[in-house]
Amino acid sequence: MERQLDAALLSGLGRVDIIHGYGTGALRAAVKEYLSAHPRVKAFRAGGSGEGGGGVTVAELD
Repeated sequence: MERQLDAALLSGLGRVDIIHGYGTGALRAAVKEYLSAHPRVKAFRAGGSGEGGGGVTVAELD
């Protein structure tokens, strides 16, 4: 995930969609923990309707 976030930031993207699926929620929790500590992520949320719902986390980049 770190490499993909770096690539997105270097490309000037303002957001990334992280697909982690539903499962047990362990991967989703790990993604949220990582994003909350990342200095270039200004916000993140669960995907909405048409974005993958709870199986996707949308991160807004700074």
